Amino acid sequence: MADATVARLGAIAERRWGLFTSSQAVAAGITYKQLTRLTANGVVERVIHGVYRVVGAPAVEHELTCAVWLALGGANYRAGEVPPVVAAGTTATTLHGIGDWYQDGFDFIVPARKGTRLPGVRFRIRHLERDEITFVQQLPVLTIERTIADLVEQWQDLSLVAGAVHDARTSGRLLEPDRLAGYLDPLAAARGRSSGAEFLSDLLELAAGTSTPERTISGRRVTSRR
Repeated sequence: MADATVARLGAIAERRWGLFTSSQAVAAGITYKQLTRLTANGVVERVIHGVYRVVGAPAVEHELTCAVWLALGGANYRAGEVPPVVAAGTTATTLHGIGDWYQDGFDFIVPARKGTRLPGVRFRIRHLERDEITFVQQLPVLTIERTIADLVEQWQDLSLVAGAVHDARTSGRLLEPDRLAGYLDPLAAARGRSSGAEFLSDLLELAAGTSTPERTISGRRVTSRR
C-alpha cells in the first residue's frame, strides 16, 4: 500500500517540478493522515503550506515561486486556455533573468478577485490575451515585452527598468520592440513622453548607458544631461 501511495504521488509530482499539492494528493485517494505519515518518514517534504516535494526529485530553479503558483491553483486550466495565475512584475523579471530586483514577495495577475493566506503574495486583476503570456520552466509568465511595460505601469524606477531592457536586448530576447512600444503607448504621457515609441527609445538609450532626460513621476522634466 505504501509503495502504491508513493507511486501515485510520484506520478503527480513528475508533471510539475517534483511538486504536488495536498488537494492533488486527496484527489488521488491519499488521505491527509497518509500524507502526514509520509512527511514524518521523510518520503515527501513540505515546501509551503499545502505544497510538497517528493524527496529525491531533482531540485529546480525558482522552486518557491513554482510552489506558490501551484498553491494558488495555477495549474487548473486546459491546454490553449489563458492560465488563471500568471507571474508578473518583478516576479516575472526574476523568472526571465532580466534586471536587478529585490524580491520581497510574489506578483501575479489573475482574471478575478482572489484571496490567499500565503504571505507575500500580491494579486492584480486583469484579463490577459494569450500572446501576452509565455512559459518559463512550465510556469506561465508575462512575455518580456509585456513584463517591461508592466514594470513601467507599476511606477518602477526607470533606471531599473532600463536594466531589464538591457539584459533582454543583449541576450537576444527583446524580440518584438514594436509590440513593446504599443504596450508603452498608453503609459507614455504620465511619464512625460509623447508616445510609446519615444518612451522605448529613451529606455533603449538608458539601457545602452547613454544619457537621457530625467523626469519626475509627474512627468515634469527636472534635469537634462546631454
